[in-house]
Amino acid sequence: MLFGTDGIRGLANGEVLTPELALALARSAGQLAPGGTAVIGRDTRPSGPMLEAAAAAGFASAGLTVVRLGVVPTPTVAYACARGLGDLGLMVSASHNPMPDNGLKLFGPGGWKLDDEAEARIGAGLQASGQDRGPRPHGTSIGDVRDEDVSEDYLAALLRAVPEGASGVKVVVDGAQGSASRLAPELYRRAGAEVRTIFCDGTGARINDGCGATHLEAVQAEVVRTGADLGLAHDGDADRCLAVDANGTVVDGDQILALLAVGLEAPTVVATVMSNLGFVQAMDARGIAVEQTKVGDRYVLEALRAGGHTLGGEQSGHLIRLDHSTTGDGLLTGLSVLGLMSSTGRTLADLASVMTRLPQVLINVKAPRERAHSPQVTGAAAREQIGLGDRGRVLLRASGTEALVRVMVEAPTEAEAREVAERLAKYVKI
Repeated sequence: MLFGTDGIRGLANGEVLTPELALALARSAGQLAPGGTAVIGRDTRPSGPMLEAAAAAGFASAGLTVVRLGVVPTPTVAYACARGLGDLGLMVSASHNPMPDNGLKLFGPGGWKLDDEAEARIGAGLQASGQDRGPRPHGTSIGDVRDEDVSEDYLAALLRAVPEGASGVKVVVDGAQGSASRLAPELYRRAGAEVRTIFCDGTGARINDGCGATHLEAVQAEVVRTGADLGLAHDGDADRCLAVDANGTVVDGDQILALLAVGLEAPTVVATVMSNLGFVQAMDARGIAVEQTKVGDRYVLEALRAGGHTLGGEQSGHLIRLDHSTTGDGLLTGLSVLGLMSSTGRTLADLASVMTRLPQVLINVKAPRERAHSPQVTGAAAREQIGLGDRGRVLLRASGTEALVRVMVEAPTEAEAREVAERLAKYVKI
């Protein structure tokens, strides 16, 4: 399968994610918007310029005008499409993956990620050889390639989305040496925050390396050392944001989603089945409906659009404010948190106390994915859920990419959660 839940991702210049693939993919995608414009952004990885150049050649070969945005967050590409600058958008990034990897994320008109049908059409346009069957324009019909900076427009749009600003808030920003390195600190400063930066040099060879949203230890230490009010950590392409409070305590995506749902008075919030039960309980206590989806931001987005809701996200910090963006936007998330702190005068720890996280234990069991649905395993899971009642939760989920079954248990204590999870893991292994 060419496309995963978030585009194509793998080792850059490896067996799959090659410049040849990027060129052929762009040519095939270009058939969806003949004579149109494609915008391309990338993160800071060393392989980014190579894949960007190949994709630009592919789009131009299909007759599309190509606008290169340079190093920008993924949501900037979506923003450019939403504003009509591009009929198609491509982000060259592997998000939170380590540096040797890279990826290709496609957006369509309006800044929405392509649906399964569009991805299937693109995939069908590629031959096994990596070439596509699309037409090849000649002469002046070949697409032009130009550079354009939309950063100022993008930042202005974010500042309009959170007009309360962030006056007086002291924040440490971890840019993960990625796409957020330049724009995130600038955005928060313009909003009025006092900003200190770490891992914002944009050194792509070190992207996500011991920093960013997947490695919070550095921002935790810096917040405590400097006496900041909070820390905000982005991932490589800046579509995620996690936080730490003034004590260095992690505030994850569930907690950020909860405090924003209450602060923004959202009637309904969309989360995934992996969201902590404490989140669901907190929303229920405040009369906020929770709609849960499969794991993956695309499923959250589908539910938001289908239900006419505006706020949703994942525990990983991939949050979507559909009233201001068409995709997950870590900078918008960070600014929303800062704005709420500034407008209420409350600390992040106080705001995050809207929910109490139940201890959660996750065990990845090496087993055929079908084991997650076997009668023996589902029966055991049902018995454990009866034993926990409404005090906890059991979730079995087959990995989408590996021969693994994920056993997740939440309970009032970590010891109880681990005991239940380990019993279930034994059933999965049999």
